[in-house]
Amino acid sequence: QVRLVESGGGLVQAGESLRLSCAAAGLTFSNYRMGWFRQAPGKEREFVGVISRSGISTSYADPVKGRFSISRDNAKSTVSLQMNSLKPEDTAVYYCGASLRPFAEGQNWEVYNYWGQGTPVTVSS
Repeated sequence: QVRLVESGGGLVQAGESLRLSCAAAGLTFSNYRMGWFRQAPGKEREFVGVISRSGISTSYADPVKGRFSISRDNAKSTVSLQMNSLKPEDTAVYYCGASLRPFAEGQNWEVYNYWGQGTPVTVSS
């Protein structure tokens, strides 16, 4: 059974940092591109970033470029999202997803095979 479990969310003030982690089990982790998405109350799920299978390539949504970074450890089957200079508009539930589709499709949440349960992030002003 495949499981993705996010952790690391919480309440922070604007300008602070958080590091989210996603631990995967039940799949051959290195075969999957891993993406991070977020969903704010009343809004649709939004692409945050994606990392290639090897970890060499990453892609980010414009609102988070230069502030967020994704890394992965295939030996530990984990992917992380480092979030710096957080803003109130970053407030959302953050989800990690695993996809077998090409890296170029990573911005589309519909191509992901598996999802975690999400971890909430609240940024106060």
